[in-house]
Amino acid sequence: MLLKPLLQWASPAGASGHLSVLIFHRVLSEPDPLFPEEMHARRFDALCGWLASWFNVLPLDEAVERLKAGRLPARAACLTFDDGYADNHHVALPILQRHLLKATFFIATRFLDGGRMWNDTIIESIRRCNMAVLDLSPLGLGRHALDSIANRRAAIASLIDQIKYRPLAERITLTEQLGHLAGVQSSHDLMMTSDEVKAMRHAGMQIGAHTMSHPILARLTDEQARQEIEGSKCFLEQLLGERVGLFAYPNGKPGDDYTPQSVDVVRSLGFDAAVSTHWGALAMGGDLYQIPRFTPWDSTKLRFGARLLANLRSA
Repeated sequence: MLLKPLLQWASPAGASGHLSVLIFHRVLSEPDPLFPEEMHARRFDALCGWLASWFNVLPLDEAVERLKAGRLPARAACLTFDDGYADNHHVALPILQRHLLKATFFIATRFLDGGRMWNDTIIESIRRCNMAVLDLSPLGLGRHALDSIANRRAAIASLIDQIKYRPLAERITLTEQLGHLAGVQSSHDLMMTSDEVKAMRHAGMQIGAHTMSHPILARLTDEQARQEIEGSKCFLEQLLGERVGLFAYPNGKPGDDYTPQSVDVVRSLGFDAAVSTHWGALAMGGDLYQIPRFTPWDSTKLRFGARLLANLRSA
């Protein structure tokens, strides 16, 4: 296959190399009828096989040090997961181990041990609601038809868009009220437990900080941002008994989700590197506190690999 030589040409060894960092969130045990494009075990297993054959997959901290020194291997890549979903431990970990791959898991610490993220409250409320039409006009969120999978998807997208950039406390309140109006009892097992985070580390995976409550850092004061970032770092260091040197910005879009001031806070707290969700690959001399990340969602091997190559060439 020509793809591997092309990847080597786009990302050679040494000082001319580029680091590709892939981002994931959930890995479901089975395909989701509501979101069939969501990553699931069979697809993730195939993808890991492709990545293991095409790339030299490194732990993120090692890749950062080798990038700084101009010693990246050819076709260097890292795998990362955001948020701390329980299926990262139950589903993704065994697949990674089978392919001898290491990944970094960025944990939003306040949701461990029975918590859940506000967007998951929306998704699960709409998924499990038994009504044909959900009237959320008392919350100022409109009326939503739920009589088809397409309409449920549209309702979820609309509600997330309406709520995403509101203050954190308001987001939580609205989504809890939404679940009540939908007649749905919220799940408390979507995220990892503290023991599962420790088990991930003991299995050789890396753990990074992702704030405590996954706020939009750009909407916080510098002091609030510092508390969120430092709080997650301190929690994880106490939990794991070791220093945590890697960070991921929630949502991760420069300008929209975090600011240069957010980057300054991360740097001042002594992190070694931080990752965004801006597409691209990082070259030697690039900003280690805004490392780009990208994951193609193509379902075929050729298209998946071709898009990774295009991402490298756009760097």
